[in-house]
Amino acid sequence: MDKYTYQDDGTRAAVFATVKRVVVKVGTRLLRDTSSNDTSQRIKQLVQALQVLRQRGLEVLLVSSGAVGFGMTALQTEKRPRKIADLQAHAAVGQSLMMRCYEDACEELGFHCAQILLTAADLHDLDRNRHVVQCLNALLEAQVLPIINENDSVCVDEIKVGDNDTLAAYVATMLRADLTILLTTIDGLKENLPGQKSLGPRISVVPELTPEIIQMARGTDGNQFSVGGMITKLKAAQIVTACGEPLIIAHGEDFSILEQIFSGEDVGTIFLPGRKQRMHARQRFLAFFSEPTGCLVVDAGAEKALCQRNTSLLPGGILGVSGAFQRGDTVKIVNTARQELARGIVNLAYDEVVRICGAKSADLDKCLGHAVDTKVVVHRDYLVLTCS
Repeated sequence: MDKYTYQDDGTRAAVFATVKRVVVKVGTRLLRDTSSNDTSQRIKQLVQALQVLRQRGLEVLLVSSGAVGFGMTALQTEKRPRKIADLQAHAAVGQSLMMRCYEDACEELGFHCAQILLTAADLHDLDRNRHVVQCLNALLEAQVLPIINENDSVCVDEIKVGDNDTLAAYVATMLRADLTILLTTIDGLKENLPGQKSLGPRISVVPELTPEIIQMARGTDGNQFSVGGMITKLKAAQIVTACGEPLIIAHGEDFSILEQIFSGEDVGTIFLPGRKQRMHARQRFLAFFSEPTGCLVVDAGAEKALCQRNTSLLPGGILGVSGAFQRGDTVKIVNTARQELARGIVNLAYDEVVRICGAKSADLDKCLGHAVDTKVVVHRDYLVLTCS
């Protein structure tokens, strides 16, 4: 398989044939940087383009930046605030103004939108994560357009997702979206090899997100209204493709590009799924949302068994343990080079695993001094590979 191609070879048609649910992300600059600077008109155009997709029978979710930018306009602030409290205040003012524009645009077309504001804590807690998914599914069932943003009014660094490219990837992951579209101010990923003085041609299809591809994001920028650049978009692509779904980065100056995408036109850059089978819900939560409380270091034999044969983790392959974890907690599994291989739910507590490192499964009761109901430290049904 080629590392990437400059022209579509029919790949897109095959991908879009099965798409039923799509997450679209639009950044602040696309809502503001127009000749007239009429943000309400831009939002109206965006909603009209999204309605075209809905009329195709697609379920559409929108991740929209812009709250801070709307607040800056309302409060006549020229430069993006740096203090957390000032950012939160601008977001609080701007979020309601932005949603008013969205609701007006939706009502003109005969449907409603709904505001969903999230923090990282909503994603990382299992019960809250499930409630978010249930709410979004209910909105889609009711033919409502969910409009999702990070809750910048209450977020601080410790509970921030950080950027809406990543948030869109997380929403797509949670909702098992068939496609994620990141609309931006450039027409896709440009070839950017070491030594090049200027960006090369647009890359059409990326079969695999290699380190070389990731390096092409260097030198991207933001502006006073927005956060992030190509780096965050490739991070989002890593998340989505790891789950087994595609992602597209495309130019959103003209929102009709959404219709062009679903008509199979060769626009933007499509990143193909990184695995043949899509992750199930438990794997997604373990890989991207559950916070590990410990770490298990494994030998080369265990690494091979996990990554190549999809086995459970037995005590014999464990070399070291760290972290104050309990039974049922999530742990990282790493090799001797400290490269993460997998995450999983551990069947034994830290003080138990420490005592059985390297032991044979038949000797566990003797090592622990009491009988245990399992000989497996992490069962493969509760484990997800994170190694490439």
